[in-house]
Amino acid sequence: MDFRPSHDQRTLVAGMRALLAARFPREKLRESVDAEVPENTLDRSLWRELGKCGFFSLRLSEKDGGAGLGLPEAVFLFEEAGRHLLPGPLVATHLAAGLIPGAAEGETVVTALEGPGMVEHLSVADAVLVMDLVMDLVMGGDCPRVLEVTGARGPQALQGRPLWSVDPTTPLHHVERLPKDVRELPLVGADGGTVRLCREAALLTAAQQLGSAGRTLDMAVSHAKSRRQFGRPIGAFQAVQHLCAQMLARTELARVSVYAASLTATESDIAGAKLLADEAAIRNARDCLQVHGGMGFTWEADVHPHLKRAWLRRTQWQSADEAEEALTRALLAPPGELPDGNREPFE
Repeated sequence: MDFRPSHDQRTLVAGMRALLAARFPREKLRESVDAEVPENTLDRSLWRELGKCGFFSLRLSEKDGGAGLGLPEAVFLFEEAGRHLLPGPLVATHLAAGLIPGAAEGETVVTALEGPGMVEHLSVADAVLVMDLVMDLVMGGDCPRVLEVTGARGPQALQGRPLWSVDPTTPLHHVERLPKDVRELPLVGADGGTVRLCREAALLTAAQQLGSAGRTLDMAVSHAKSRRQFGRPIGAFQAVQHLCAQMLARTELARVSVYAASLTATESDIAGAKLLADEAAIRNARDCLQVHGGMGFTWEADVHPHLKRAWLRRTQWQSADEAEEALTRALLAPPGELPDGNREPFE
């Protein structure tokens, strides 16, 4: 069995990379980082272009206006989005495609709320996808819910309190209580709605972390080759070589885990992929900063946005504690059975 990306998949990735290079180059990222109003970091025209190119509708069937592709292809595209630190609630809008009108086309910006806590880009969102597993347990259902918040009504409708965000390109609000006036959306897939969507959200977030880890690795290697000290590139020193080698090892371990989880889509595989991708993104950003030396600590360097976004993504969809609990449940499950009752893949 050949697990390498196919020609069509490589072409898809190349197209996404070219689009982001043209529409969200480094200058745009710096504008987002330096924006005085964090809500202005989301570019509606770019959002619509992503929709037009099929980023959000990628996994919808062709008869529904999508490309009919699967989770592996979505992982490839979200990895590229992570490399470029593309701001906005990408995961929530992608999951809402086919459920909320306008999400697939990029006309509707959808953010998501997993439960009481933080929600991103609430002020600019047109809808909030409510995916609270505790609420589903109490109400005896497994349906995602939606709250319409057009006209910048999100903070008022959810009584959201603005928070200082460690990532300047991701504005946050804290919501203490979930709204009651939400409507249920139809079930998606045979294995349920909210549970499946939360798992996919964790995997797509892990893919973004993987992209960030790969990008900081490239930045560190490039700087180690060009920066000279004591008459030779700093990459010639063994200490710097070890840092870069460790970054590569973390990135490739996270890569195979994320790619494998996109094929199996099991709770345990996704939890492991999220843990490894979070670790790779954060530790690679720290090591990249170390390779850059004092310059890496400055505001003008591109290292710190990756570290700050990685810190933020680590808390989204599946924290380290939640992922470790999921892996523990899998280890304690009877042989050949997953915690949710499904058979192990490829058994």
